[in-house]
Amino acid sequence: METQAFQKVYTKITNITKATVSLNAPGVGYEELAVVNGRLAQVVKIFGDNVTLQVFSGTEGIPTDADVMFLNHPPQLKVSDQLAGRFFNAYGHPIDGGPEVEGEIRNIGSPSVNPVRRMQPSEFIATGIAGIDLNNTLVTGQKIPFFADPDQPYNQVMANVALRAKADKIILGGMGLSNDDYLFFKNVFDNAGALDRIISFVNTTDNPPVERLLVPDMALTAAEYFAVDKKQKVLVLLTDMTLFADALSIVSNRMDQIPSKDSMPGSLYSDLARIYEKAVQFPDGGSITIVAVTTLSGGDITHAIPDNTGYITEGQLFLRRDTEIGKVIVDPFRSLSRLKQLVIGKQTRKDHPQVMNAAIRLYADAANARTKMENGFDLTDYDERTLDFAKSYSEQILAIDINVDAVEMLETSWGLFRKHFSKAEVGIKQEFVDEHWDKK
Repeated sequence: METQAFQKVYTKITNITKATVSLNAPGVGYEELAVVNGRLAQVVKIFGDNVTLQVFSGTEGIPTDADVMFLNHPPQLKVSDQLAGRFFNAYGHPIDGGPEVEGEIRNIGSPSVNPVRRMQPSEFIATGIAGIDLNNTLVTGQKIPFFADPDQPYNQVMANVALRAKADKIILGGMGLSNDDYLFFKNVFDNAGALDRIISFVNTTDNPPVERLLVPDMALTAAEYFAVDKKQKVLVLLTDMTLFADALSIVSNRMDQIPSKDSMPGSLYSDLARIYEKAVQFPDGGSITIVAVTTLSGGDITHAIPDNTGYITEGQLFLRRDTEIGKVIVDPFRSLSRLKQLVIGKQTRKDHPQVMNAAIRLYADAANARTKMENGFDLTDYDERTLDFAKSYSEQILAIDINVDAVEMLETSWGLFRKHFSKAEVGIKQEFVDEHWDKK
């Protein structure tokens, strides 16, 4: 940490909690960094001249006469093309054994783009995961979370999206990753030879939880450099936003703020919106798309974190284990991309919307047939065929390990329609049936 000459040092702390210290210090800015007894801290509250700092590594052992020195700037990141292919910690320092990055210093946590400078998102982002690309197509400039149970392989899904997505840069913000998860990401990116377009900011379970609060802003500052300065398509992957929100609640509870629903801070909505609203499509081609993971405790989608997330984002991708096929799928009933209609049938093949709707309708018929079966009713021949179709559809389309392009997804769906149903039962427009039904 660089210190400047003639910086004023304060030596009288008035209050210490587990995560924060308070003192009188005039002329200090909000979010400014400071060093407290050799530990990095950040201004989180100012009341007159009374300043509260959150100490990232905790306050244990800090005396009331400790040295406090303000650095006169918020957290910063050096940005340049040298970021590509590197792994950094929450402070933007390399953790991959490589050299420090040379570049222009940027403050993190800048405001999001003025809405009048934004464009309607209109470009298809292919992830290669059929449950997303076929049914819940993503669009550049979109913000969307995966909702998943903590024991689901969401980090594998994120790594797959990173490797398959057609984007110029992929930026991973990992919060509360285990060391195994960190090494998993590192090895997957290394082995795929994709490191040159991936940048990772990682906070592991070995690091203090409060440091997680810096990770999304670090990732998005890097994203803004490549999207604005370099006019590139950037995909930001954030995992796990539930652990980010938990870190927010640690700080707010220790500052004696009155907790809101589910012991989360009252500012949770704006704290999350500040991050997600960085998703943007610029008129001159650059874009930032944000895909995050929100883990659900006990599958509870009404918990404050997923509840607030759903208000801000443009849909959600819901992961669940399909007991029929023993794999995790993208649930077609609980997943939704609110922007998909901007690209399907326009940037993808013309039959895409019809195929998507027919498949979901037949999948829903299978769910009704399963309910009939579980309640002891006889199944019709059509019911039996929908059940067979649903199983194949889950295995060949919805499972998260399916890696095919958009055309192949449509061809697979047509093949399943032909195998299990008549043209009339599928109910797709005649022009598409004429074109695709008899293809072999």
